Amino acid sequence: MDKIEVGEVFTIIDEQELEQTVEVLAKVTLEETDYLAVSFLADLEEDEEGEIDIFFLKTDEDGDLTAIVDDAEFDTVSEAFDEILEEDEE
Repeated sequence: MDKIEVGEVFTIIDEQELEQTVEVLAKVTLEETDYLAVSFLADLEEDEEGEIDIFFLKTDEDGDLTAIVDDAEFDTVSEAFDEILEEDEE
């Protein structure tokens, strides 16, 4: 898969095997792995008072996107994105 950039929109298959369109809100690289903060495009278009669900994906060894299943890895990635958001607010 080609490198994905912030603002890109693409389709993923969710746990119920349904296609979902997501937009990349932020990207960070930790220990040579790219992580993406994404949200469903439908939620972004509704923009209910800034309340949107954000979730994280990572690139695997083949460059494909996968979910983060390890709690420690999720916490590390979440903290990295929190730092990015804090910098953007300043």
